[in-house]
Amino acid sequence: MIKKNIIVGLSGGVDSAVTAHLLKKQGHNVKALFMKNWETDDDDEYCSSKQDLIDAISVAEKIGIDIEVVNFAKEYKEKVFNLFLSDLKKGVTPNPDILCNSEIKFEAFLSHAIKLGADFIATGHYANVIEKDGLFFLTKGIDSSKDQSYFLHKLNQKQLSKSIFPLGQYLKSEIREIAKKNGLHNFDRKDSTGICFIGERPFTEFLSQFIKKNPGDIVSVEGEKVGKHEGLTFYTIGQRQGLHIGGTARGNGEPWFVVEKNLKENMLVVAQGRNHPSLFHDALIAENLHVISNPFPIKRVIGAKTRYRQPDAACQIDQIEKNQLTSLFGQKQWAITPGQYVVFYDSNVCLGGAVIHSAYNSFN
Repeated sequence: MIKKNIIVGLSGGVDSAVTAHLLKKQGHNVKALFMKNWETDDDDEYCSSKQDLIDAISVAEKIGIDIEVVNFAKEYKEKVFNLFLSDLKKGVTPNPDILCNSEIKFEAFLSHAIKLGADFIATGHYANVIEKDGLFFLTKGIDSSKDQSYFLHKLNQKQLSKSIFPLGQYLKSEIREIAKKNGLHNFDRKDSTGICFIGERPFTEFLSQFIKKNPGDIVSVEGEKVGKHEGLTFYTIGQRQGLHIGGTARGNGEPWFVVEKNLKENMLVVAQGRNHPSLFHDALIAENLHVISNPFPIKRVIGAKTRYRQPDAACQIDQIEKNQLTSLFGQKQWAITPGQYVVFYDSNVCLGGAVIHSAYNSFN
């Protein structure tokens, strides 16, 4: 094995800790880098970077590697957060975690690491990179419940050529066991959830610091006024929680779900029941295409996800024109959401993806 200089993005969690451990055990020259991407969360009860840093330093000391702290908050605000707010104001639901990967973790971090003399960077993502005939392919991690290729689909050839994902061949349970056996104190630390800079803090409360509330009516698909919303910005298609409509007070007693955001009338349209027909569509239009390696296949059955943790759904790309595509599904999909990403797969190979513009039904 050729010894490489590898810088690991150490977050304080168990996945990045085991990533660093495995690479050090393989004999590589490993260093760690802790990224601070948000300025005001050091003492926040929902997203404490201070505790994350303490955990990361502890892990680095246990493994026996150096660690550096770098502040990417300026880059994060410019390349991720401002775009996030802009898209929300347009009435769509963006996914900042995907932008964070392509613009911060595999752009700003990668550039910084290379300046420090790194041959590669490594993270605790559950995915794999394969090289074939000079092209780099992103493939799923073997743990289907943890596979994170969806979040990495915007990476380009340069980024993939310089990235290592040691956890792609492991189950999450195995990672925790490795951490425990090797004395890493965070072996049972809870996985982080929520948007990368918001954490688990109340979404509406946080966003209202940046976007003014614009209350309006909540209306059923039948046209009945059933409540009031705080502003369309704060809701997403398929949302159930936070609507404050009593499901048992009217109709069939089932909970309400958001099915549409009517920007022109400032109305939030809802329907009762998760299986309401208005939540399902069999086709979508997407834009801003990103292809990882080979071009997207046209009129061939492949797989697609319109949200993370969703099983691959059989679909075919009907046409591509001017960086926009139309995709048709074999079965209707639940809550296809404008602003989110549709990511395409050929078996376990991630082909890339695009931003969902709209959903519709190709037949009734």
